[in-house]
Amino acid sequence: MQPSLAAHVVIGLVAAGVTFIATPLVAALSVARGWVAPPNERSVHTVPIPHAGGLAMLIGLVAALGVASLTDSFREVFTDSTEPLGVLVAAVVVFATGFLDDSRDLPPPAKVTGIVVAALVLVVFGATMFYFRVPFLDVFLLSGDWQPVITVLWLLGMTQAINLIDGLDGLAAGIVAIAAAAFFLYAFRLGDLELLSRPNLGPLLAVVTAGVAVGFLPFNFNPARIFMGDGGAFLLGMLLAVSTSMVGGRADPSTQDFVGQTFFFLAPLVIPLLILGVPILDTLFAIVRRASKRQAIDVADKGHLHHRLMNLGHGHRRSVLILWTWTLLLSAFVLYPVLSSKNPTYLPFGIGALGIVLFTVLHPSVRRRRAEEIEDALSRPASEQVRQGT
Repeated sequence: MQPSLAAHVVIGLVAAGVTFIATPLVAALSVARGWVAPPNERSVHTVPIPHAGGLAMLIGLVAALGVASLTDSFREVFTDSTEPLGVLVAAVVVFATGFLDDSRDLPPPAKVTGIVVAALVLVVFGATMFYFRVPFLDVFLLSGDWQPVITVLWLLGMTQAINLIDGLDGLAAGIVAIAAAAFFLYAFRLGDLELLSRPNLGPLLAVVTAGVAVGFLPFNFNPARIFMGDGGAFLLGMLLAVSTSMVGGRADPSTQDFVGQTFFFLAPLVIPLLILGVPILDTLFAIVRRASKRQAIDVADKGHLHHRLMNLGHGHRRSVLILWTWTLLLSAFVLYPVLSSKNPTYLPFGIGALGIVLFTVLHPSVRRRRAEEIEDALSRPASEQVRQGT
């Protein structure tokens, strides 16, 4: 039998509690050591803010896995397995890479190298996926040659997605908390149905990821007292990458039978992509936007989804809450068939999506912003309007 739901929740609470306690201590250390992010033309903060919040998350991760290793419930996960150690080593590598980027502004090749090294650490310690599912095609057994390639690509994609969405106070931490919790419920359901290879570290990592994000969020929500920095974003992205690969890449190839045709479309490696739809969509838009301008992917700009919401007239907190709501809706959509073993009823989710869209575009603040822009345009001299039109 897999560890109980209560056992997982306890470890998640340990991760949240330790991170919550460690965060203000890390903030004080960051100020003392000068690890702060000064305001710039892209930021929304106006005073220097500590940016080493990822260190508090790393402490929460180590504490949670340490407690889990000492409990009988998770003994099978840690016995005769090098995977937990590999996750910790990789976590240190990605955090150090992001922290050095925050402190010294590493060139893109150096950041990619750090993440690739972390991926290779995961491969060496066996923390990789075994299967790769392609919807509408087949399930492929990954050979030893393909495991490093898929692990590197998956880790690069996840870390970049979380890093790009980390543009407003609390946005990335909240999205990761929702996504990780949703994925934990999915993974636990698979394990409960004995459709997940055992022992499997994935569900435990998912609940720990949710825990460290929740523990960090009170200090990171607007107005933020500390940022997670690239170190924290890379760390959260790595934890999501490993948990999703261990579950999606190790689920029984026959799992599509337990929820009928719906699960065929929502294959295990597609589910995290839907749950993380907001950061992944933002990443795709960023790639297209920067490619059209012939810019590197790591070039900072203000074209992200959260920036566009603020430009519409939504405030900082409301923009974050809108994107959190999208993540909740997508998570509910993919969890419904898994938890109920029924095909989803699309109408409620469609109504929910329409409601979010209408709230986003018709909120009084948005209408007020449009009215102000129209009034400003009409009040300008005709000659100036002609010049701007040309």
